[in-house]
Amino acid sequence: MTKGKYFPRRYFMVIGTFLLALLLYIDRVCISVAKDPISESLGLSDKQMGWVLAAFSLGYALFQTPSGMLADKLGPRKVLSVIVTIWSAFTALTGLAWNFISLLIVRFLFGAGEAGAFPGISRAIFSWIPLQERGIVTGINFSGSRLGAAFALPLVAWMIDYFGWSTSFMILGGVGIVWASVWYFMFRDNPEDHSGISVAEKQYILDNRQQKETDDVVNKIDIKELLKSKNMWLAMGQYFCSNFTFFFALTWLFPHIKTEYNLNTLEAGFYTSIPLIFGAFGNWTAGWLSDRIYKNGNWNKSRILPASIGFLLAGIGLLGSIYMDSAVGAIAFLSIAIFGADMTLPPSWAFCVDIGKENAGTVSGTMNMAGNVGAFLTALAFPYLQSWTNSTTPFFVIGAILNVLAIFLWSKMKPQKHFSTY
Repeated sequence: MTKGKYFPRRYFMVIGTFLLALLLYIDRVCISVAKDPISESLGLSDKQMGWVLAAFSLGYALFQTPSGMLADKLGPRKVLSVIVTIWSAFTALTGLAWNFISLLIVRFLFGAGEAGAFPGISRAIFSWIPLQERGIVTGINFSGSRLGAAFALPLVAWMIDYFGWSTSFMILGGVGIVWASVWYFMFRDNPEDHSGISVAEKQYILDNRQQKETDDVVNKIDIKELLKSKNMWLAMGQYFCSNFTFFFALTWLFPHIKTEYNLNTLEAGFYTSIPLIFGAFGNWTAGWLSDRIYKNGNWNKSRILPASIGFLLAGIGLLGSIYMDSAVGAIAFLSIAIFGADMTLPPSWAFCVDIGKENAGTVSGTMNMAGNVGAFLTALAFPYLQSWTNSTTPFFVIGAILNVLAIFLWSKMKPQKHFSTY
């Protein structure tokens, strides 16, 4: 770490990406809190709302790889500024939806707009963050998303009660425009291009970034090469499993807890914010553990061990929640599940930067695409399985099985191997 009287400039970048993740999930989770008033206003069933929630994940998944490629090509400064503006516009337009089809279209386009956020952040991390700080920085960024969701649950519940659901979406859309403007004027794609960075810090970053290899590694992305990569497919598979668990917290946890335990809107908001706060702690824990293990000289273990522990906890939490008779008990076990699921994020995204390097945006976007196929299925699986079986148990059992599968997938992953070589 650099020394001197100035706060390191790269940490300002981390503050910016943390706030972006915070905003990302405030905008994303508000649809879950607004489910009941939207359903009542537009006359939608639970299955139709499932499709509305899934439409976001589909748009988000489909545009991950293209958005990551844009971040690699054009740089995260321009790409993040544009996509935040786009998704903020569709956040506001959600409040103007007048029927099922219009809401479905707006949420799909909202998801497409958000798709480049984390791939863009990954590309910025490659340029600005030394390898030995990569785990904790990724953990900080993803903790912002969890804190944003946790903060949004009671806040948006209050906003909807006070302003109505339509106006609430419009207010939230305006906040994103402010972030996009500040990011464009304050950030630069590379530390070499930033006039505010000290010479010492710039040299520290350049000396400690992941070293380029000179032999058989491709610098320009080749999608065919990427899709031949075992590392890439393993990363996609385990992230599918992770998102199947976590996306439940963003979509059906609030209405599930509210209905199952007969809570009012504000009570449900406070209860369901707790697992998301635990998710933030999961990100910090895994990020710290990943960097600690890396500094002790074991690169592979620094990614594989935190992720495996996380998936084990997620499976235990999902199964334990089935047997709880009270909201407190269910939230306790679901907090363990989300803590565990979020422990998998810092090693997953650090892994993508490891194997992607200059193509970190494309690689992380491709992984996130697969993850959001899992999210898409979660949004539909919960209401449909409940309708078919008259029980929520099958959903939680399937989630636990996927978590066990992910541990096996991680055992085969190799962070030190570029995607073009393994």
